[in-house]
Amino acid sequence: MRTLIDISVPLRGGIASDPPGLRPEIEYLTHRDTVGDVLSFFPGATEDDLPDGEGWAIERVSMTTHCGTHLDAPYHFASTMNMASVKNGERAITIDEVPLEWCFQPGVKLDFRHLDDGYVVTPDDIDAELSRIGHTLSPLEIVVVNTSAGTRYGHDDYVQRGCGIGRDATLHMLEQGVRLTGTDAWSWDAPFSYTARRYAETHDASLIWEGHRAGRDIGYCHLEKLHNLEQLPATGFQVSCFPVKVHEASAGWTRAVAIIDGAHIR
Repeated sequence: MRTLIDISVPLRGGIASDPPGLRPEIEYLTHRDTVGDVLSFFPGATEDDLPDGEGWAIERVSMTTHCGTHLDAPYHFASTMNMASVKNGERAITIDEVPLEWCFQPGVKLDFRHLDDGYVVTPDDIDAELSRIGHTLSPLEIVVVNTSAGTRYGHDDYVQRGCGIGRDATLHMLEQGVRLTGTDAWSWDAPFSYTARRYAETHDASLIWEGHRAGRDIGYCHLEKLHNLEQLPATGFQVSCFPVKVHEASAGWTRAVAIIDGAHIR
């Protein structure tokens, strides 16, 4: 027996799921709204010819590829990747080029809910949590991070919640063969308001988007706006997160799902 856990958020308009200017807008057209659209395909037909006088229900959506639960491609982070292994790097792959084998692998959950909002996770934090759960990372495992933002989706403070994963911590996992990570926060990095304060104090530009920018050294993908990670065990599950194949895009929406076999169900 196995259990499927939806680890995606519902795509919704009218909530603070993203910063202003980046939020999705959804127009819902009911069966009554579209009667004329349906009839336009069938000259001579009338509303009485349609069952219950109804057309179809459809939605018109305006959003970026980074709305809702989505998978970021290396191209989102920079135009170049793998600079650590290839002289001058190579062209960063887009979402339609992401290897499918990256998107269906055993998962590992790191529980960082106790860390403060805005905290930047270090390699030592990664190792401490892996030691706590008794796990050693293997190549291609999907590492998901459970933060304090996880239960705040749909609330006005969501974008400002959760810890972020620093450059060194990200590279620490990538150097062990991880190629896909994820978070239930708005961003893999710390909320921008916290980074902005650090930058104002130090003028250190390397702090800006540092976890994402690790992809310039080693190409990788990550999931953002995951959900229900509290329901997952630390290990013993698989993650399925195949992205929508948007041509040459920086990201693709995904219905991410955790698959847990019976022996690991809590």
